[in-house]
Amino acid sequence: MDVKFMDMAVQLAKDNVLAKGGGPFGAVIVKDGKIIGKGCNNVTTTNDPTAHAEVQAIRDACKNLNSFQLDDCEVYTSCEPCPMCIGALYWARPKAVYYACTKEDAASIGFDDQFIYEELELPIHQRSLQMKKLDTPNYDLPFRTWETFSDKVEY
Repeated sequence: MDVKFMDMAVQLAKDNVLAKGGGPFGAVIVKDGKIIGKGCNNVTTTNDPTAHAEVQAIRDACKNLNSFQLDDCEVYTSCEPCPMCIGALYWARPKAVYYACTKEDAASIGFDDQFIYEELELPIHQRSLQMKKLDTPNYDLPFRTWETFSDKVEY
């Protein structure tokens, strides 16, 4: 792990607060010792609840790599990733993720994701966000199409 990249993620987070009024989170993605992606939390500045630093950095890095995966990349993020970002990171498949602050540190300043961790442990019918399966005619048409599509890109 290279401390200079973590310092950059932390500085991005600080600058995001001071310059834009954004959330105090920053992320840097590195491949072969070079920064290939950066991101800051822009949830409130873009009215996008998915605009977390890690997600923004993943989007930037994937665009720069022209790939939907971050093979052999390392992610440096100013805070332990939230459940959404953990999912995005697993999908992106970097080789490592390093973080500075913990989720407990984030909770102490009002960024508490514990309720999401708890919700994920519950059966779907017990969650606070209602989710119901609806069977419609041809509900599985996209999946059947995927199975027979010859030019698909596996991921």
